Amino acid sequence: MSYAWHWEVFLQPAASGDATYLGWMGAGLAMTVALSLAAWLMALVCGTLAGVLRTVPNRLWSGLAAAYVEVFRNIPLLVQLFIWYFVLPELLPPAWGDAFKQLNPVTQQFAAAVVCLGFFTSARVCEHVRAGIESLPRGQRNASLALGLTLAQTYRHVMLPMAFRLIVPPLTSEFLNVFKNSAVASTIGLLELAAQSRQLVDYTAQPYESFIAVTVMYMALNVVVMSGMRWVERKAQVPGYIGAK
Repeated sequence: MSYAWHWEVFLQPAASGDATYLGWMGAGLAMTVALSLAAWLMALVCGTLAGVLRTVPNRLWSGLAAAYVEVFRNIPLLVQLFIWYFVLPELLPPAWGDAFKQLNPVTQQFAAAVVCLGFFTSARVCEHVRAGIESLPRGQRNASLALGLTLAQTYRHVMLPMAFRLIVPPLTSEFLNVFKNSAVASTIGLLELAAQSRQLVDYTAQPYESFIAVTVMYMALNVVVMSGMRWVERKAQVPGYIGAK
């Protein structure tokens, strides 16, 4: 097969006329980073709360948290995205649904993608937090309560700080998955990195250059995330626990 490589295509003026194709890729990369970080922050907060509820002695709260996990973990991500973007606005009160539909299209797509990725990832984070809490010696909770701390204070000051130190490696995997899963946002029109690469192919007919470039960018993101999380893991190690030196 004869293929004409043309790497200079990235420096050519884009079809819009106000940027180069490399600028398109840069804009897609920025959108991917913003989307992933916003979704990860939401996932960390919601997942931590659900993980705590899964370990409390109250059966009602632990049952609700378990149901939350089963719903968001077992429905395919793409289906969830379509529900948040296409279905939910129709189920909301008319004033709320109309307000969402009147937003800028990019804002609509970004908000739906953040909520979808955030809830989907939070269900997985919840299980890691639960496992981290349950791996701690039971004596830590009992000693904290015996010292006069409330259950909420015990989780906040004793159990969660220890549990998070133990689950940094699995949280790293989930953080990386957020960046990779963000590519599904292209199905609702959000021009993140994967969408920009396909758009470049449509306008330039240079598929190899486009997909090689997007692959390199995703790999670079993963390297940055891995490096940062490894630094966090080293700083958070607790002597006497697995992985500590």
